[in-house]
Amino acid sequence: MSTTICQVMGFLVSSLGVGGSIMATAMDTWSTQDLYDNPVTAVFQYQGLWRSCVRQSSGFTECRPYFTILGLPEMFQAVRALMIVGIVLGILGLLVCIFALKCIRIGSMEDTAKANMTLTSGIMFIVAGLCAITGVSVFANMLVTNFWMSTTNMFQGMQNVQNRYTFGSALFVGWVAGGLAFVGGIMMCLACKGLIPEDSRYKAVSYNASGRNISYRTGPYKGGSGYEADPKARKGVGYEEAPRSEDGRRSYPSKYDYV
Repeated sequence: MSTTICQVMGFLVSSLGVGGSIMATAMDTWSTQDLYDNPVTAVFQYQGLWRSCVRQSSGFTECRPYFTILGLPEMFQAVRALMIVGIVLGILGLLVCIFALKCIRIGSMEDTAKANMTLTSGIMFIVAGLCAITGVSVFANMLVTNFWMSTTNMFQGMQNVQNRYTFGSALFVGWVAGGLAFVGGIMMCLACKGLIPEDSRYKAVSYNASGRNISYRTGPYKGGSGYEADPKARKGVGYEEAPRSEDGRRSYPSKYDYV
């Protein structure tokens, strides 16, 4: 029962993690404009992985997608790739995990096959969670670097007005989603051990004879009691078979015949 609960809980937690990764990738608030020095502004800017948006004080919002791929920074493209790989692995893991659930019977599928599928889906969830966490962390590192570079330039008077960007809500969603997928994958791997049948764990058992080493020879099986030797082997020189009477009985000479 505990194995089934662990497997179902791992599936649900991983599903939340994969769904959160999809939502974080599609969100436009990966970086938002820092309003620390200018809390009142007519224009508010925020950016995502696929487009940048501008919201005016009147409530009108205009978004413009990135029409180029080669013109984007390399780290930005790496974040995109990590999030996409994590989503693909997570979806594949969910499909495999559905058929691996112990409470679902499909044909004559054995528990060993379900255990292997559970372990495979757990590894996929772990890798998907690591991809999401790594992608979000790389983007956050880019924001921190650009933020302090912009702050330094502003204090040195090199630029009077410069927009600084800070963490958006999509980053926190991505971190939580990656953590949920990672934890769900670990739970699936733990549930795999309980799905392995007991008889398959102890297949090879060796027995050693105590005392002297005894060697056995294999040969053809001979019927019989084993206590009587072959009558023909007892025949020697001068051996004669006793004559038989009319009723089939053998007659042996008595002691008076030798007198």
